[in-house]
Amino acid sequence: MEWYETGDGVETWQEVLLVYNAALRQIETKMEILNEEFQHVHQYNPIEHIKSRIKTPESIVKKLRRNNLDSTIENMVNHVNDIAGIRIICSFTSDIYRIADMIEKQRDIKVMTVKDYIMFPKASGYKSYHMIVTVPVYLSDKTVDAKVEIQIRTVAMDFWASLEHKIHYKFEGDAPEHIKQELVDCAHMVSDLDDKMLQLNEEILELSHMQEVEREEREKERRRQQELENQIHQS
Repeated sequence: MEWYETGDGVETWQEVLLVYNAALRQIETKMEILNEEFQHVHQYNPIEHIKSRIKTPESIVKKLRRNNLDSTIENMVNHVNDIAGIRIICSFTSDIYRIADMIEKQRDIKVMTVKDYIMFPKASGYKSYHMIVTVPVYLSDKTVDAKVEIQIRTVAMDFWASLEHKIHYKFEGDAPEHIKQELVDCAHMVSDLDDKMLQLNEEILELSHMQEVEREEREKERRRQQELENQIHQS
């Protein structure tokens, strides 16, 4: 749906910002509600925290130029999918797909594309789960579908990506080879850490379940003994 206004006035860009900010708030609220529901049902929060941002006009213009497109509002809306971005940080790799599944099941969120850099990491070592979705924003005179990029990653992946991002801009995308290799090595360590943390968490959950079963068995046995003693006293 074409929802931008023609012309290059300030009000046009302000409307774009209004729509994308509204879209971010909607998705953030949805994720907070799902996280609370998950806590209520499973006594566990898959989401550690959520970050959101609107891409700066300078970054948008650079992206358009890289794709040989004119810097117009129309091109921004139609060809830049990550003007609005939200990053969901979770504890374990298993949470990533759990969260993605919850997002896909939302009736008013339409998933346009998915890029799974968890299963297929970038050559740099970058790992994350990317989704481009649209969410309806209800204005006073129309409803528009705004695109939002959702990135889902673990705390460890986010730490690595933050460092890689800083290095990329520090060297303007041309970092020395030994630094690139160090980043790849660190990415492998991050992956190993995520695997070990997931394994440890699963072991803890299994032990907790076994302890709960044992407590229930002891309680049942206590009740049986109590009933037997009551029968003896009554006789």
